[in-house]
Amino acid sequence: MMKKMKLLATLALASVALLGCSGSGGGSEKKEASSKPANELEIWLTPQWKGTYAASEEGADYDSFLKTAAEMYQEEHPDVTIKVQVIPGDERDSKLSVATQTNTLPDIFFESSFAMTNYAHQGLFAPLDDIVSEDSKTDIAEGVWNNVSINDKVYFYPFAQNPGMLVYNVKMFEEAGLEKYVGEESEIANWSVEDFEAILNGLKEHNDQVAPLGFYAKNNQADTWNMMYLRMFGNPFFNEEGLLVANEKDGVEALDFIKKLNEEGLITKGAESLSSTDVNAMFQNQQVAISFANAVLYQGMLDNMENGTMDKFDIRLASIPSVDGPKSFTYVLGSAVFNTNGDERTELAKDFVKFYSENEELVKASMNFLPVRQSIVDQEKDSKPLLASYIKNDEYVINFSNNTPGYAEVRNALFPEIQAVLTGDKDSQAALDSFVETGNKAIEKGQKLSKVLND
Repeated sequence: MMKKMKLLATLALASVALLGCSGSGGGSEKKEASSKPANELEIWLTPQWKGTYAASEEGADYDSFLKTAAEMYQEEHPDVTIKVQVIPGDERDSKLSVATQTNTLPDIFFESSFAMTNYAHQGLFAPLDDIVSEDSKTDIAEGVWNNVSINDKVYFYPFAQNPGMLVYNVKMFEEAGLEKYVGEESEIANWSVEDFEAILNGLKEHNDQVAPLGFYAKNNQADTWNMMYLRMFGNPFFNEEGLLVANEKDGVEALDFIKKLNEEGLITKGAESLSSTDVNAMFQNQQVAISFANAVLYQGMLDNMENGTMDKFDIRLASIPSVDGPKSFTYVLGSAVFNTNGDERTELAKDFVKFYSENEELVKASMNFLPVRQSIVDQEKDSKPLLASYIKNDEYVINFSNNTPGYAEVRNALFPEIQAVLTGDKDSQAALDSFVETGNKAIEKGQKLSKVLND
């Protein structure tokens, strides 16, 4: 599995926190159905993994999996033509914006659901509830389904995932006498908030030249994990109406906790000017004891240790602590079907998505990323025990963005307020009041414009 994920991991090292970028789209008005042939499909994807089942396959490329799926589907449907196109990640939004305006959208997009949520709110996606089998509903965790659903409808068929959590340096824990907090190599440790604070203080007392916790707030990359930290004292972040409530007592308590960690030198110095890339490099250089991670980033570090591009040291994973139990989040990779190419093509596209998302052989390709299906993990867990820990951790997964319209503005509003607290320019209450006010204006505007929330 290490070799299969090497290139994907390299990409993640450079842009892991950017996975949270919300699609900007363009043109919320649905266009009239095109005159494209009803038996042709066009599917776009951003680079995910090379090969169908392994990067070592002859001719392996980013489109291999979907081309293999197309060939298998066409054996049963010889009259269907399927074209697969790889779109560079940094060109995704611009190409989709042009395609929306010119009525040339593809039939399917295979991508992180989080990056595509705005297109669902624009009313450009067809719900997929009618193609999800009962077996799939139970094979894939509820937390994953929550991440791909809006207004109780499924808009992305989950295929693989990339869960986010913490990574820690085992040797630093052991040297500080914190062995009791170290999980097994194939285990994701669960710490309480009290444990977390004790760990950070213990690391600092043993070696004040190493930052106990990697923390960053330089730009809008500082959304995902920092939003999770703001939930540590029980704050839900969003209320039932989808509006921000991070400025309530338990949210303020969480930001006060971060402020305290900063004042006591328990997080990276100058975090207000550090990016995720900075902190990740610091962890790899053993200047930070605990940092952010996801499954791909973690595997990438293990690969780099094996190939000699990174010094070897024992690293393991932990969930994000919270007073109401461990928390995690995940980026779900899956398929969305555009509803802009006529009813016949929409139904054909949905049938193809169902085919490769449920096919017993094809779903094994999710091992190139990380499976969402318990059945795949059960087949592989003896040789790859960490998989079982990942899938078990799905019970702690929350939908950190709430699939909210206007999320791009929300994430842009957060980091300046965290910066203001870290620099002492604002107290936690004032900072979160400002964040909530700005964020809720964007959310309320998005809710009014959202077609899926108002149908």
